[in-house]
Amino acid sequence: MPHEALQSVTSMNVISICLIVVVAVSVLQGMSRGASGSARQLGGMIAEGVMTAAAIYAGWTCAGLLSPAVQSWLVSLQVQIPREQLGMFEQLYYTLVTGVRDFPLLRFGLLFLLVYAVAKQLLYRLALPLLFGLWSGPIAPSVRRIGILSSLTGGAIGVVSGAARALILVAVLFVYATLFPQTPVTNYIQSSELYQRGAKEVIEPVTGDLIASKLPVFTRAVEQEFSGILQRKYEVIDAQIPGDIAGAAKEVTVSAKTDEEKAKLLYRFVGTRISYDWDKVKLYENQRIWKEQTPEDTFSTRKGVCIDFSRLYAMMARSVGLEVKVVTGLGYDGLGGYGPHAWNEVYLPEKKQWIPLDSTWVASGGNWFNPPDFDKTHIKEA
Repeated sequence: MPHEALQSVTSMNVISICLIVVVAVSVLQGMSRGASGSARQLGGMIAEGVMTAAAIYAGWTCAGLLSPAVQSWLVSLQVQIPREQLGMFEQLYYTLVTGVRDFPLLRFGLLFLLVYAVAKQLLYRLALPLLFGLWSGPIAPSVRRIGILSSLTGGAIGVVSGAARALILVAVLFVYATLFPQTPVTNYIQSSELYQRGAKEVIEPVTGDLIASKLPVFTRAVEQEFSGILQRKYEVIDAQIPGDIAGAAKEVTVSAKTDEEKAKLLYRFVGTRISYDWDKVKLYENQRIWKEQTPEDTFSTRKGVCIDFSRLYAMMARSVGLEVKVVTGLGYDGLGGYGPHAWNEVYLPEKKQWIPLDSTWVASGGNWFNPPDFDKTHIKEA
């Protein structure tokens, strides 16, 4: 019998256990505080929620009104990135000013955070004492003895507080599951019966299609703009990089003392400066139209797919005296399968061997310059 009980507990969904623990802890806190302490705590939670909602509304509204004016002002400054070597603070200045000017989501986000922070502080300092008569700091625990009735009442209030906290956790998990529907983590989250009840009975009716349909679109837009901001950062850093491939390769590898150092510097340069062209992929998948491009096209547009990364890397490497190949085959897709892919191999005389590298995958994180077990994620064509 004890073994069966232990097996039943260990087989429970971790998400369900976390939700139960959140409610249980809130109940215990309520019982320890008593009726009055729990009521103050619940009132503080409600006040915090009201102030946060008001500050978010103020930030969202003001950011929308201020964004066009801020853009016009920054345009009037006529800031241009100098074509010369820049120091760290100069790089930061030109990246921030031109980024806020040219990227609407970044501009809106910064204005929103600024107004939100100011509004929240004003509400804490002015509105909270006036409207709720509560201190903005933490509620001091009561030192008097709590009776049984007061403790039970506090526990009941704790159930309400715990349910609210559990719903916040469900909402966070719901957003994750909406953004990443095909992942194993999402499947596990959705296997929790308590999560399903909270999501379907509370979150979905309240949010409607806001999260399910609009949030993924907004997230993709944020990803695209973030990619553009990264490119702007590199435009500022590379202000002195020549506009031709051979000149750029020479400048990038000027500090290298060995062929391996040259190969690695070019790997980092191509992997960080070129953005993956998802529009090119969609054009082929949806219309079977392949947009052919040269390494010069990839270098000038800073966009491409794996074969474009690999061809550009090969041209830059050859221009500084490296022997390099473009390799095609299959690459691991992260979902348990493999898809068409391209990468490079470069010959290192000091090691007397060809070593593999994948500049396309630099943005995904990890080391793809001759890592162990490279052939487990990359399968050459026969």
